[in-house]
Parts: sequence; structure tokens; C-alpha cells
Amino acid sequence: MPIRAGIDLVDIEDVRDAVALWSGRYLDRVYTERELADCAGPHGVDPRRLAARFAAKEAALKVLQPGGDAVPWLSIEVRRDPSGTAVLELRGPARDLADRTMVRDLTTSVGYARATAYAIVIAHVGS
Repeated sequence: MPIRAGIDLVDIEDVRDAVALWSGRYLDRVYTERELADCAGPHGVDPRRLAARFAAKEAALKVLQPGGDAVPWLSIEVRRDPSGTAVLELRGPARDLADRTMVRDLTTSVGYARATAYAIVIAHVGS
């Protein structure tokens, strides 16, 4: 079965700036309630964690290859399973696109390198 991969890097300071400038408008457009709860810290949302999720969403879009299809950010959710591993959950338009293009078994890994968050998404393509 063929494999498809997507990778993305996000500057953590860019996310910090977006939160400062656009606050709820940015957060509500890009992140699900569960993602925001997972990224909550003692001083609000953690820009490092948000940046990692944004990178994973971008990497997932590279795997899905939407072309002209609109795929809202909220239809791709990055959550942690009980062991702490990042897991992608697709809903609505993202799930529909994955089904149409036979993208299966998406897995992700996220991390940080200095001022950058990164993510890779790998998936099988085919039946």
C-alpha cells in the first residue's frame, strides 16, 4: 500500500503574536474546544502547544492534498491519547476527503526545536 507524508514547521512566536493580536477570533477559527483545553496553562493557552497542533494540521492537509476542496481547520483535530501520544481525528470535510481519496491510517508526531514546532503526518493510501 502506498504511503504519503506531510511535514510542517511553525514559528512559535508567530502563533504567540496571532493569539495576542486576534485572540478568540484566531483560536476559535483554528482550534477545537478540546485542543484549546489541552493547550491551556496557568497563563492562558500555551503557544508552543498551539504551534505544534497547527503544524500537525498543515502536515495533515499536505497528506490529504485537498486541491480546490475547502477543508476547515476545525475538521482536523490533534489530541493526546492516554499515553500522551499525538493522535489526529478527522471530521466532516476532512473525513470526507480522506474517504474519497482513500487516505487511511493517519499517524502523527509533533515536537519542538528551539523556537519552532514541527509535525509529520504519515498515511497509507489505497483500499
